Amino acid sequence: MGFDITSNYAGEHAGQYIAAALKSATSLEYLTVLENVKTKRNITKVAGASLVADASCDFTDAGTLTLTERILDPKEFQINVDLCKKDLLADWQASQMRAGAHNRDFSGDFTAFVMSYLSGTIADHVESNIWAGIAGSGAFTGFMHAGNGLFENDAAIVEADNAGGAGVAFTASNIIANFQGALASVPSAVYSKEDLYIYVSPKSYKLYISAISALSAFPFNHMGQYTPEFEGVKIAVCQGMLDNKMAVAQKSNLFFGTDLLSDHAEIKMLDMAQLDGSDNVRVVAKYTAGVQHAQGGDIVRLD
Repeated sequence: MGFDITSNYAGEHAGQYIAAALKSATSLEYLTVLENVKTKRNITKVAGASLVADASCDFTDAGTLTLTERILDPKEFQINVDLCKKDLLADWQASQMRAGAHNRDFSGDFTAFVMSYLSGTIADHVESNIWAGIAGSGAFTGFMHAGNGLFENDAAIVEADNAGGAGVAFTASNIIANFQGALASVPSAVYSKEDLYIYVSPKSYKLYISAISALSAFPFNHMGQYTPEFEGVKIAVCQGMLDNKMAVAQKSNLFFGTDLLSDHAEIKMLDMAQLDGSDNVRVVAKYTAGVQHAQGGDIVRLD
């Protein structure tokens, strides 16, 4: 006797599963995540000059306050996949089913099980696009793509010089100089901010560890574990960051947008046994994702 596992989740219920998948994207720990962006979200930038004046009895307009906006526009994505019920018998989830090849009674949380297959795909897609994405099929524009990234297309972004020369690969010999050059380019008003990070790839971070491990003052804490920071600024190791590039920015200045509440978030599972007699489960997962920054003049990029 077969067991129909057809289900359909949309909006907040589906969003719970999508959110769990997104959390596997390591860069989101170091970005400001906006979870309920329906279509577009205006990121307002405020710039003031000479606003403070001596007190008086009269109202005297002083200084300038400029408001400009940048648009965060998450793009819609979907995953379509067929899973064979028979394959599940060889998986750990087989213990959740009744015995017998013809009594595959899936557990009530089968949706979570299926999403465990898809979460890695969703997380990897989001992680790589945050930094290296370029507008096109199956992708959204990221921060650091060479030639068409958000940072490169913002003239206000501060560009730091590569210590080895433009386009030269990072090495254990020049990585510290590149860290120093990037931080030297950070505006003074931003340098002391608590949420300031140096964003690097795992390979760049490995080169940095290699370089400082040879120093006599190797900065271990009292537990013998290295604290990931450089000259007082925390280091964010992001799986999707491009090698031989780095950025310095505040977490509060970099945004990731998605929608976990509306029907843009959707998970469908269709048991094909009743339709074509096959032993397949057809799965559809839909989600939205996109990034944007606010104040370009407070961000440093080095490549």
